[in-house]
Amino acid sequence: MKGIEYRGVTSVDGPIVIVRRAENVFYGETVCVRDRYGEKRVGRVIDISEAAAVVQIFGSTTGLDLEMTSFEFLETPLELRVGEGLLGRIFNGLGEPIDGYPPIISSRMINVNGNPINPYARVYPRDFIQTGISAIDGMNSLVRGQKLPIFSGNGLPHNKLAAQIIRQAKLRSSDEQFVMVFAGMGIKYDVARFFIDTFEESGVLSKVVMFQSLADAPSIERIITPRCALTAAEYLAFEKGMHVLVVLTDMTNYCEALREISTTRGEVPGRKGYPGYLYSDLAELYERAGRIKGSEGSITQIPILTMPNDDISHPIPDLTGYITEGQIVLDREMSQKGMYPPVAGLPSLSRLMKDGIGVTKDGKVMTREDHANVASQLFASYSKVKSVRNLSAIIGEEELSAIDREYLKFGERFEKDYLTQGEYEDRTIEQTLDLGWKILATLPREDLYRIKPQFIEKYLPKSEDESGEIPQA
Repeated sequence: MKGIEYRGVTSVDGPIVIVRRAENVFYGETVCVRDRYGEKRVGRVIDISEAAAVVQIFGSTTGLDLEMTSFEFLETPLELRVGEGLLGRIFNGLGEPIDGYPPIISSRMINVNGNPINPYARVYPRDFIQTGISAIDGMNSLVRGQKLPIFSGNGLPHNKLAAQIIRQAKLRSSDEQFVMVFAGMGIKYDVARFFIDTFEESGVLSKVVMFQSLADAPSIERIITPRCALTAAEYLAFEKGMHVLVVLTDMTNYCEALREISTTRGEVPGRKGYPGYLYSDLAELYERAGRIKGSEGSITQIPILTMPNDDISHPIPDLTGYITEGQIVLDREMSQKGMYPPVAGLPSLSRLMKDGIGVTKDGKVMTREDHANVASQLFASYSKVKSVRNLSAIIGEEELSAIDREYLKFGERFEKDYLTQGEYEDRTIEQTLDLGWKILATLPREDLYRIKPQFIEKYLPKSEDESGEIPQA
């Protein structure tokens, strides 16, 4: 240990402890706090004044009294030990092993808050990631280095979808495999067990680093969990040249912990009681994804958040949507119909999709030349289906025109054959696009106005019997 140990604190309020300030204390510095029995707790400085420092304790403050509690400023930020032994390990929210094995053997320590990345050093994300899920690959494509969140709700199968993406994600442009970093914040034990069992059964556990802050852990620990996970991801991506897929769940629990700290500190609340710095705090996490010049590795982020009351305008999904490059929105009504994955066709969006699909000007094949046209036509046609369904609810289906009834049939088939697939069904992008063509073949040719005529001649099935089955791998 280093530094001077001080005794006596000014106040203890929940996870917040106010202590006398020592010289040269800096924001984010790690503090070791001991109660009268010598039991150690770790905290960090979150505010400084001329006379005092505000320390956030990662754990319970029960047993800390004002006179006998001692504290020591460690003159270092909170750090994570990293090394070759990270993969296949399970840690708690502070980066301490909880899988029964000893800490990894390494002298390399990295600040969990990360280092700012020069925007000029970033490489624009372009490489298509095939997840094997038609609703994502075909219409909301994921690109290497992108941050694409899943907007879900309580009880919806977002965990199942995330596990499927982790199992099936692959780069079409190379044979390199993804390694996974999983961070669970405030998740229940059965959710943590589900992911561990899924990784074991699919044989990918040796390529996964897990950080778990369970629901019974101090909520304040959730603030550090994603930062530890992203620090591990940055080490694997930018120092070891690996392609890393980061899943953060549940960001809503993280934001609730932020609100708890903000309320305890007496800060002026913003929308729905969340702190005014919620946007910048989330941006600190989300912007740690991407690719950097000079490194072969990459970090692709899939944050998962459960929208309170399924409200997409709630501050958490609202601000997340501004920072990230799109969103995959899960729909409760589709889930109640038994559809999996219940990806809502119209609210979902991938802003980087256009740069990672099709064929580039220099002839590089990312997916297939017709991809952008097919996705655009499916969006437009499904939008028409929604309008027809609303009209049908008012005047009745029998009063609809013949073409409107065709669109209703198209909508049913699109949801049943294209959006719906098995939990372990891994479709190639060619299968997804061929399936899209076969469903579009049920519409009149003149309605395929978003597709180039040469693609219609080349890919549109010529007869009805060609448009009935999902193409097999």
